Amino acid sequence: MLDITKLLHESIEFDWQLDEDHDIQLGAEARVQNVFTALDVELAEIANAAEWFKVWKEHQGKQLPGRTHHQTVLEEYVDALNFFLLFSAKKQWTHLIVLDEQMLTRIKNGKPAKKVPDWNKEYLAIKNFLYGSYFSHRQEDFRHAWHLFLKLGLVDFGFTEDEIMAAYEEKLKINIQRQEDNY
Repeated sequence: MLDITKLLHESIEFDWQLDEDHDIQLGAEARVQNVFTALDVELAEIANAAEWFKVWKEHQGKQLPGRTHHQTVLEEYVDALNFFLLFSAKKQWTHLIVLDEQMLTRIKNGKPAKKVPDWNKEYLAIKNFLYGSYFSHRQEDFRHAWHLFLKLGLVDFGFTEDEIMAAYEEKLKINIQRQEDNY
């Protein structure tokens, strides 16, 4: 089961720990900008790993060493998920992140995007809504971006809720270890 509340709390807690450990002194708006930039980059990394836009390639999709293409895209997906959660916290929009079972089911029952051009359109829609939420402070745009992002993972990439939870937890452990190793 996808426990968004748990992931949200873990994201916030890890962010607080980073601030404390590294004595990060950013103002509120600078923090929002930083998280938004990280989210934007992580979304691009999903596209780069999936490579759906590389229509000229016979074999699309990157693989990290020792991982399948599916696992590689999932790892990038949970990186972006973390920054979606953190952005909602920084904007005080966490009420838009936590979904009831009915809404999650509706998202999971969405129509899968065909490869190109639907995936490009979906990706660009997520980015467009995110930019609207950032620059025009529109919560509704953020909600749309969040729902499209969840659909991208659960429907288009075919990740299960359990896969997302496990990959998120694993990545959090890696990030904690990186901090202990002075990453």
